[in-house]
Amino acid sequence: MPLPTPAEAEALIRRHAQMLPVESRPLAALVGGVLAQSVRAERDQPPFDRVTMDGIAVASEAWRSGQRRFRIAGTQAAGARPQGCPPDGCLEVMTGAVLPPGSDCVIPVERITVADGWAEVDAEFPAEPFLNVHTRGLDCREGDMLLARGTRLGPPELAVLASAGLPRANVRAEPRILIVATGDELVEPGEPIEAWQVRHSNSYALRGALALRGYHRVAEEHLPDDPGVLRERLAQHLATYDALVLSGGVSMGRFDHVPSTLRDLGVKEVLHRVAQRPGKPLWFGVGPLGQPVFGLPGNPVSALVCLVRYVVPGLQAITGLAPRPAEPVALGAPFRAKPALWYFLPVQLDSSPNLGTVALPKPTRGSGDFISLLGTDGFVELPPGPADFAAGYVAPFYRW
Repeated sequence: MPLPTPAEAEALIRRHAQMLPVESRPLAALVGGVLAQSVRAERDQPPFDRVTMDGIAVASEAWRSGQRRFRIAGTQAAGARPQGCPPDGCLEVMTGAVLPPGSDCVIPVERITVADGWAEVDAEFPAEPFLNVHTRGLDCREGDMLLARGTRLGPPELAVLASAGLPRANVRAEPRILIVATGDELVEPGEPIEAWQVRHSNSYALRGALALRGYHRVAEEHLPDDPGVLRERLAQHLATYDALVLSGGVSMGRFDHVPSTLRDLGVKEVLHRVAQRPGKPLWFGVGPLGQPVFGLPGNPVSALVCLVRYVVPGLQAITGLAPRPAEPVALGAPFRAKPALWYFLPVQLDSSPNLGTVALPKPTRGSGDFISLLGTDGFVELPPGPADFAAGYVAPFYRW
């Protein structure tokens, strides 16, 4: 049976996602949350004809009739009840105020001279109806759909929620994620290390990639290549976390105990291995509580690529975040891909006079060469080769 393609593997992961419960949070605690309700406009936006510059409000008809000097009849401040404007007079107005009834044009303070209660306007000013006025309902109408379920809430979305009069909103619970690095060879930074050991680095890269995407409830653990210890600790974690991300121990080696241990603990295997390079040994299953369980290869490049390509979509699915297609980008230089598998090529973004933003190929020396990822912005996904990809070839791009 052929191995799944990256797209097929992602679809399988999304299909097996069990969404997290909904919780209500106050407006100040919603940033980064994924909306679990739709939001409609409470009223027209703006809710009135809104003045956009400090100055005077006049009737454009008076201007068209040749009037250039207006008696100031009062002041219309932002947040104050609207007052009428006499046909041949004006009101001083402030930015954000209601356009006074009887007026339809705002002349900025820089174009007027005020003396003895009169405002004289620069004769060259191009007055016209609704100049410097943000008209009612221009942005949206009452009842318009503003935010849909599955929207990640950032600063603009929070402003929209507030404008809709909502002090709270329903969002999906933030997932509790555990990263487990396996391997007897791993030593923590700062600890004494032998010549035959390597530093534990994967968890830090994986956690960083998750944090940049708004996932902060992340814990870590390092476990040895011991089936008994793996079984004991993973059993506890499967009863606690909403998602598990393991790194290492998923290939076909003698000490790769992760897949069998997970199966023994009731994790249903969905896929093992994907037609890709790097990261072919990727493992994915569904835990006893319905949570996603990812087994990433131990090599650093493979682990990071698989996290971005598969773990992130899986987390999006359980939080209800609406999926977005990968960003298309053109290669900025030719590249030859040799393996007969889908290939994840690290790239550095640059600009081209003819192509705009382009991806410059920055291949590594192998899936253990994380040093070569320095300066790269992510990777592109190339179809199976061998094939020559010319500069200008457009491929899906995934950011670190």
